[in-house]
Amino acid sequence: MPYIRTLVFYVGVGIINLGLIPGLVIALFMPLLARNRMFTFLGRVTIVWLRLMCGLTYEVIGRENIPDRNGIIFCKHQSAWETFALQLVFPEQTWVLKRILVWIPLFGWGLAMSGAIAIDRKGGTKALKQVLAQGKDRLDKGLWVVIFPEGTRMEPGQMGKFNPGGAMLAVRSGYPVVPVTHNAGVYWPKGGWPIRPGVVQLAIGPVIDPEGMKAGEINQRAFEWIEASMAEMPT
Repeated sequence: MPYIRTLVFYVGVGIINLGLIPGLVIALFMPLLARNRMFTFLGRVTIVWLRLMCGLTYEVIGRENIPDRNGIIFCKHQSAWETFALQLVFPEQTWVLKRILVWIPLFGWGLAMSGAIAIDRKGGTKALKQVLAQGKDRLDKGLWVVIFPEGTRMEPGQMGKFNPGGAMLAVRSGYPVVPVTHNAGVYWPKGGWPIRPGVVQLAIGPVIDPEGMKAGEINQRAFEWIEASMAEMPT
């Protein structure tokens, strides 16, 4: 049954994406925050459809740790789930992601128009400079910036080395870091098949103020919190 439900879910997501067509045309004439809110609506609809079709819901732990000002989200990357769910938990946001994603028809175009920071993973220093410049620009415009510091999806229970870009952005911009972890990969695996029913746990950690800290210290503190919090979740 999960296989059939997963198939129907993906077909529904395709139909939802077709609904982006008129929105993309309208968004051409809208400011960044308004375009972002429009794209966020797609995430909300997808999460509702996920619950109805696949029986996958979520609970948030530590919502009180979300600060009043926008900042940088260091999120564990296990699944496609968090790219949709974070839009329901945090205010307007954009993402640092691999450039190939913005080439996906409709969905990728929506990402690009919502202010996504699309980098070439092999770009080295050029990609880092792009994260620092565009990241500060998005933050100054009121958006949260979502970064997956490990750079790729990891299996539940596994940790990867944190890349320096997000922490350097925090140091250069002065915006706070909020670590986030979850266990979505248990239910919506890396390969995307099948999606199983259950309750994803999403935990939000204490704010990390970058003032007086080095990038390595920020990464270490975020890493330690995410690792400890993830160890308490079912895998």
